This record gives sequence, C-alpha cells and structure tokens, in this order.
Amino acid sequence: MKKLEELLADQPIFKGLDAEYIQVIADCASNVVFQEGEQIFKEGDPADYFYVVRRGKVALEIFVQRRGPVNILSVEDGDVLGWSWLFPPYKWHFDARAMELTRAAAFDAKCLRGKIEGDPRLGYDLMKRFAQVMLDRMNASRLQLLDMYGKNFPQSR
Repeated sequence: MKKLEELLADQPIFKGLDAEYIQVIADCASNVVFQEGEQIFKEGDPADYFYVVRRGKVALEIFVQRRGPVNILSVEDGDVLGWSWLFPPYKWHFDARAMELTRAAAFDAKCLRGKIEGDPRLGYDLMKRFAQVMLDRMNASRLQLLDMYGKNFPQSR
C-alpha cells in the first residue's frame, strides 16, 4: 500500500515538486471518501480545504432559480477541486457534489497557508501550479460557452 507522500507525488498538480515539499504538503493532507450524491462543499461556506480527486467524479454546480442545481464542470481522477482556499475571504464560489464514489486527498487550507507563508519558494511554486489549473478551467469554460451559445455570437473579427 502506498504512503500518502507517494500518492501525492503521482498527482498531476504535484508532478516534479521537490520531495521535501511533497512531505510538507502531505503533513497537511488526509485521505477522504465521498459517497455518490454527497455534498462536498456549498457556495458561501468557508473554503477550509481543497481536494485532489484520486478516483471518482465531482460536479461543480451553481444554483439557478426555478431550475435548481446546474452542473458547470466535472472534475475527475487527478483533478484539483477548489482554489478558493488561496484567496481571502476563503469562501466557496460554487457547490460541489460527488457524482459517484470518490476518493480524494483533502488538504487543510489553514495548515498549508501557514507552510507557504513560511516558505515563499513553496508558495510561488504552488501558486504557479494553481494558476495553470485556473487558466485551464477558464479555457474549458470558454469552449463550453462557445459550444452552448456560439451560434448567437457575431462572426466578425
């Protein structure tokens, strides 16, 4: 059975990170399991954790009046779930719900923020990695919007 440090080193967000930093991050991590349909976090709640999905699928949702929850993105094996822990006021901007049995690594945000405050090099490295995740998600959202509404956008350019 693999140790948590080994599991984390295998995740895309942490690939190539120094072994000493993997250990620092692992000190703030634990394994969690979410059952199908279980709410992981809710919009407006404190973003006390972020997650790396090891196995499973999670829906990021927004609540729309008269429609209920609307899935805006799904995260799966190897994906990061949450970056609200990085930015004050540390509140979730979406809801997250397990779409199937999901195993993840949960990271205590307060613990990790304390570690990166004490080590700016680690903080910079993690910020670059999370910035890439945010950029990828923004591009995916743009493509999804073009797919949904593209026929309504003017074709000039």
